[in-house]
Amino acid sequence: MADFDPEKFEDKYVHYFNELQRSYKNAFEQMNERYDSELVHAIDQQVLNESEPQYDEVHGEFSVALPEDPYGRIQGVIVEHDRFDEILEVYVERIEAELHRVLGVER
Repeated sequence: MADFDPEKFEDKYVHYFNELQRSYKNAFEQMNERYDSELVHAIDQQVLNESEPQYDEVHGEFSVALPEDPYGRIQGVIVEHDRFDEILEVYVERIEAELHRVLGVER
């Protein structure tokens, strides 16, 4: 893979699609091993499917912008709001770490 280019990340789905998929998949697999698989799958399919990975060139950090009301999007799984927020936060941190690792961007 070529070196990461922040300018190309503006068109991330053209230039980094495979890396984005790999980052999300790696994070999913790690989360699925540690937490309730039904909840992890629901977060993946009902919240993160509408998320937007972003790169802050000033700080050299990846972040994941979530859709509005992530908890309200969850269907088919009963989970307390606090527990949901905790798992989602860990999941997003895992995705951000994977983006750094897969794209070769040091923190």
